[in-house]
Formats: sequence, structure tokens, C-alpha cells
Amino acid sequence: MLPANILEILRCPQTRQRLVFADAGTLETINRNIREGRCLNQAGQPVSEPVDGALLTEDRSRFYPVRNLIPVMLPDEAIPFS
Repeated sequence: MLPANILEILRCPQTRQRLVFADAGTLETINRNIREGRCLNQAGQPVSEPVDGALLTEDRSRFYPVRNLIPVMLPDEAIPFS
């Protein structure tokens, strides 16, 4: 997992909101939705790979996937979250 202090410097590149780590239950929901083909990233592309973690914006409107301990902070790779 990423060091907790990484959240002190990372911000959503679109809104500049703080980010929080998704808890285990939220992460399971995200990966279930990915497995069931219900996730599109902001570019409109289907997300097919499960994530190791997720960084949610404070308002919980989107998340950035974490893969191989690397947060993917590209705006097009953000995934709307509801």
C-alpha cells in the first residue's frame, strides 16, 4: 500500500480536492463493478483491469486507480464513482 503521507501532497488534478484511500469494502465494490463491465473512465473507455487500490476525491465523485503501488493520476483515467 502507498505510504499514508503521500496524501499530504497528492490532489485531484481536475478539482484540486484532497484524496482519501478507499477502504476495503469500497475497493471490493469498485473491483466487482469492473469485473461486471460497469466501469468507464472519464475518457469513456471501459475499465477491464481490477485495481490494487483507489484514491477517492473528498466529494467521492471520482477515484483514481492505484496499480502496482502507483497512483494513476491522469484526468482521463479517473473513474466516476457513485
